Amino acid sequence: MGLPLLTVRRSLLVASGLESRGFFCEDWVVLRRAFLLTSNRSLTHHIALLLPLLAIGGCSTFEDFLDTVRGQNEGRERVMPLERRPMEEPLARNYFVLESPEQSVIGAPQIVLARSEDTLSDLAREYGLGYDELIAANPGVDPWLPGENTPVLLPTQYVVPDVPRTGVVLNIASKRLFYFPSVADGQLQVVQTYPIGIGRVGWETPLGGTTVIAKAMNPSWYVPASVRREHAEMGDPLPAVVPPGPDNPLGTRVLKLGMPGYLIHGTNQPYGVGMRVSHGCVRLYPENIEVLYSLVEIGETVMIINEPFLLGQLGDEVYFESHEPLEDDLISPDDRLDELFGINDAEPGLALRQNDKEQIRSVASLSNGVVVRVSRHDVDEVFDRARLVRNTVEPDPNAPTLAEVRDMMDEALLEKAREETATEAMPTGRQSL
Repeated sequence: MGLPLLTVRRSLLVASGLESRGFFCEDWVVLRRAFLLTSNRSLTHHIALLLPLLAIGGCSTFEDFLDTVRGQNEGRERVMPLERRPMEEPLARNYFVLESPEQSVIGAPQIVLARSEDTLSDLAREYGLGYDELIAANPGVDPWLPGENTPVLLPTQYVVPDVPRTGVVLNIASKRLFYFPSVADGQLQVVQTYPIGIGRVGWETPLGGTTVIAKAMNPSWYVPASVRREHAEMGDPLPAVVPPGPDNPLGTRVLKLGMPGYLIHGTNQPYGVGMRVSHGCVRLYPENIEVLYSLVEIGETVMIINEPFLLGQLGDEVYFESHEPLEDDLISPDDRLDELFGINDAEPGLALRQNDKEQIRSVASLSNGVVVRVSRHDVDEVFDRARLVRNTVEPDPNAPTLAEVRDMMDEALLEKAREETATEAMPTGRQSL
């Protein structure tokens, strides 16, 4: 066992002669805090930066050093505590304007205080998020009973995928849809983004480019034989055709894709949006598919990608967003990051330093879907700049009870588990769901 680290640090000051000059900085509290704040750097690097500063100016200079360590005088201790932040109105959901062609980060992080009756599912839908997104951003928070006045981080900042900004873009890794409507020359590009449900393991949502080839309101669902067989084996037989109505899992609107059997549609079980629970199709909240349906025309392009790691730019800052790679992803996270760095290095723009890349790898391992500012080198900096917003969830007297919602989601997860253990080859040519 070596000497305690604080003893080593104190011995270094003794050896430098600083202690004999009366340098204690409030009984070592400030000094100890500095080393804790910079614990991700080597001790040698700390000392190289620290001792010259101490020799020049004592405690006041040392506090300046702390400010630098905390990040360009924007340290955590100088951020307004949550209880003192003004209560603001939430950001407009789903719709954002790109102020320049270089901008690839939209929105801003928000914090809302849960009420005793709120669930994370309620909050997700109210603020334009999917269930998995909110769960990942709030580890340790009970999804069913967050508790009165529990701060819930809303990851309502997004990195726009690095693809042509036209038509519909589906990123299945982030479980999010981006729509880029056509704009006239000289007008600013806008983007609308919605959470989506995607295909389970064994019923993957396919990747690649396609188009919208048909649209339908209040559709009937012609149940594929493979799906009917699956439900029959589970003791839940389905008819050959499910007519329009509240029991139709396609909801009220459908966009049919050029990929045979695949649709973008609504749902009669909105609590599953943002999860990996479908038979391959893409599900949206009922209110979101209504808007998208009104905007998207037949012939609109659709690009489906799988990008769990996203680099973006806002002003002169680089941002990074990471999601848990899909269970059946054939590309390793390290390979994905190497490819991302290679693309960034080859393109003009903000260059990444080696320590930036190391920080990005650290954030990627968290995979919480929260967009972080790379230059701060602090995965918690998002809480410093998050807006405290009003809780706008309104109780719905017709909504399912908490027990009913839990049953629905438990059934969806159980069905997902059954699919993951199935060994039967996935049939082709089906109309999925």
